[in-house]
Amino acid sequence: MILLGPPGAGKGTQAEYLVDMYGLVQLSTGEMLRAEVKSGSELGKKAKELMDAGSLVPDDLIIDMISGQIDQHKEAKGVILDGFPRTTAQAEALDEMLGDKGLNIDHVIQMEVDEDAVVERISGRFSCSDCGAGYHDSLNKTEIDGVCDKCGSTEFTRRADDNAETVRSRLKAYREQTAPILPYYEKRGSLDTINGIGSMEEVFDRIKEIVEGG
Repeated sequence: MILLGPPGAGKGTQAEYLVDMYGLVQLSTGEMLRAEVKSGSELGKKAKELMDAGSLVPDDLIIDMISGQIDQHKEAKGVILDGFPRTTAQAEALDEMLGDKGLNIDHVIQMEVDEDAVVERISGRFSCSDCGAGYHDSLNKTEIDGVCDKCGSTEFTRRADDNAETVRSRLKAYREQTAPILPYYEKRGSLDTINGIGSMEEVFDRIKEIVEGG
């Protein structure tokens, strides 16, 4: 399964729900790269050399990592791909690798959200500097203004990239990166688009309907 959605759409939470309910494994290309580099594997060494040189990690290396992870999780009921593919060439290479294993992409689910709502959701986030509890300026305020509900700290922090300008830039990049693969999966009949606005439970119910519907 491929789960698509812009930054702030709640993709990570939905992936966790899918993992818990269906016994799937989430494969994030970013996390896989970091793990390979840390392990010192041959793939990791190649990836580190490229990243240290400021070069993009080539598609075939990513495909090899995904292939290895799938082999390691044969007992899982399926996998969720996060961050890959982003181009038609990557989608085709992924299909070829899966085909060699007798597997295929069953579902590509795109979570559509109102971009203004996403900007508000992300740019309003902040967290406790001491315990890490998360809050939001309007959606999840502290019970006492300026005091953490969990530990009582009065020190808070915001991520430097959680501002409206950066968020809009990330949303634009997402649209540009994702747009090319949508027609590819639509032609294959594996693309579904859902409304990503609502509570996390409501959105998950929409995803469940697709997954359990075949």
